[in-house]
Amino acid sequence: MAQPTVGAVHAVDVPLTNISTAYIQSQAHFIADKVFPVVPVLKQTDKYYTYTKNSWFLDEAKLRADGTESVGSGYGLSTATYSADLWAFHKDVGYQALNNADAGIDLYRDATELVTQRLLLRREIQWATDYFGTGIWATDITPTLWSSYSTSDPITDVETGKATILASTGFLPNTLVLGYDTFRYLKNHPDIIDRAKYVLNMVDRNLTETNIANLFELDNVYVAKSVKATNVEGETAAYSMVHGKHALLCYVNPRPSLLAPSAGYTFSWRGVAGGIAGAEIGITRFEIPVLKSERIEGEIAFDGKVVGTDLGYFFNSVVA
Repeated sequence: MAQPTVGAVHAVDVPLTNISTAYIQSQAHFIADKVFPVVPVLKQTDKYYTYTKNSWFLDEAKLRADGTESVGSGYGLSTATYSADLWAFHKDVGYQALNNADAGIDLYRDATELVTQRLLLRREIQWATDYFGTGIWATDITPTLWSSYSTSDPITDVETGKATILASTGFLPNTLVLGYDTFRYLKNHPDIIDRAKYVLNMVDRNLTETNIANLFELDNVYVAKSVKATNVEGETAAYSMVHGKHALLCYVNPRPSLLAPSAGYTFSWRGVAGGIAGAEIGITRFEIPVLKSERIEGEIAFDGKVVGTDLGYFFNSVVA
């Protein structure tokens, strides 16, 4: 029986208007704005106060005899500086493309997504450089590989880190940051699974960041999942995880304020977003007549500061 062919009923291929593909990373994969408190600042550069740590741990109180003065002391005070470097990126949208775009294509939206992704990725890479490496924190160790299940003991390793920070600062660590490769080995470690059976009453269930936080008695476990291209445009595509096979145990102050220590703070300059509260990326759109196009431009300004080296404990290269 004769039937119309596909070519007869569908002569011209056109893009679908309800689906397209773009490899836009989920913002949930980025941890740069989650680990350390983000402190909005009005000036791009400025100072903040630092108190001498030892002043708060001295045992100087004395017995006071009747009619005599009490013993007195004080504390050291100095300042440190931050400088929120401004990063920018743009995507131009040409008038010809605008006037010829098919349904399903929103060039302004796509440009905004691209610009935002570039800036978030830049901040994520900078976070890894500032915080997720050796020579940054008071303690760096390379334990027996957590991926060597028969010989490693990640529970004891983390407990040792907690005790080390507590003994030198008086603060118990509350946060663990894991590279994705570290996380995928850790959650399958026999010691972790065995402890989960008793601590969490879990059997044959996947371990999440929240589960692992509960196991280690921490407030937060963050798993860094962002990916970057390691090639330049035009070369063969190559990719890697932004964060290495490491782990960072630290104390993070949940409420940044005066007299509030924390392993790190991120100073975010609000000027890029016109001072809008909570906005860390500023996006502007303006015409460029000489190019016959419109520009979508984004800016972000931040400075990731290590403010308490002794509040961090870094596990270097913990999995194969």
